[in-house]
Amino acid sequence: MIKKIIVVLTLFISVISFAQKNNASAYSFFGIGDKNNTNTVDQISMGGIGVSLNEAFRLNLSNPASLSGLKFTTYTLGIENINITAKDGVDSEAGSATYLSYLAMGIPLSEKAGLSFGLMPNSSVGYSLTSSIYDSENELSEVSIYEGEGGTNKVFLGFGIQPFKGLSVGLQGNYIFGEVENSIVNQLKGASLGTKYETISTVKGFALNGGFQYITKLNDKLNFHLGANFEIESETDTDGKENIYSLSAAGVPRDTILSLESKGLIKSPLKSSVGIGVGRENKWFAGVDYSFQEAIELEGSVNANYSRIAYDKYSKISIGGFYTPKFTSITSYWERVTYRAGLKFEKTGLKVNGDGVGSDFTPIDDFGISFGVGLPVSNQLSNLNLGFEFGKRGKITNGLIQENYMNFRLSFSLNDKWFKKREIF
Repeated sequence: MIKKIIVVLTLFISVISFAQKNNASAYSFFGIGDKNNTNTVDQISMGGIGVSLNEAFRLNLSNPASLSGLKFTTYTLGIENINITAKDGVDSEAGSATYLSYLAMGIPLSEKAGLSFGLMPNSSVGYSLTSSIYDSENELSEVSIYEGEGGTNKVFLGFGIQPFKGLSVGLQGNYIFGEVENSIVNQLKGASLGTKYETISTVKGFALNGGFQYITKLNDKLNFHLGANFEIESETDTDGKENIYSLSAAGVPRDTILSLESKGLIKSPLKSSVGIGVGRENKWFAGVDYSFQEAIELEGSVNANYSRIAYDKYSKISIGGFYTPKFTSITSYWERVTYRAGLKFEKTGLKVNGDGVGSDFTPIDDFGISFGVGLPVSNQLSNLNLGFEFGKRGKITNGLIQENYMNFRLSFSLNDKWFKKREIF
């Protein structure tokens, strides 16, 4: 068991030690970037459901109450490949990124309690945009290059327990940290020097979420699932640096024009998620999740200086489920395969004034369809999960762009019994 612990800790250190590009969306320009999925590949393949789902050999990252049902020590990691095509009604550009989306471990502490810990991206920034301006004679007069990178990560520790039959409760603590860098390089026709404006924001803070799950039998074969998860209102500190300096033709910094430091807060209101579902254990499940949150607030940080964005209420509806023909089949491999599908309707809460004129802010909504399979990889309960998602975000109005995306996800879920009683024959 000690060797297994060393392997897991080595993996965590390896992940923390390198930075990765994990976004290709122009909309990651705003705030501290796109909010990343907090679900496993299994759950995303079902539209993102999972608040009410409790399984014995799969880790559920949507609700810590589900940890009470773990029967096996579970190691899981996910890899995501995102592919985006952005259109503005005239031109289109494509971008992609591949990154480690989570690394986590769940350990059953008893028949009715379990814990988990892990690391995952919390938000991500990754874009490179070029804006060209032409004069009355259709000659290039000004070029601006917008670039951004970085994001925030989340380390979490969760605990779940079943105090009464059918009822589970859980609590999870999260530490959020990271750095976001945005820059704008501007070059005017005939000017010997260009200018660069950059903002660097270091983010850190704590967050807490808790939830419950209630499962009861409808009859001998069917179970009814009810669950809820609440992300408690939190404040994340940001230390910002704002610089403006001139650039030579080779892109080398020359004179510093402006250098400021600032502090700020990212205020995240209470986020509530509720889920219901019906299913047969290890056979099939169908459920619906709904999430809601008031608008986030950015205060005192350089990230709040963008006048062309605003934040509104967030909401998301996920519908999906899975089907396993015969979980215990010993004659057919494909009968032990789990098939998943789902869809989501998401109001991201981000509103953008694409034209930069007046106060005409357009909400950025997201719609996606997903499906996937869980492939058994041994005589134990370990599996390889493949997931695919297609969708679109934003729309071609008011100077905005529409992003069509196709995402591929892969995860490994390895299960083992750590605390076995030694048997003597």
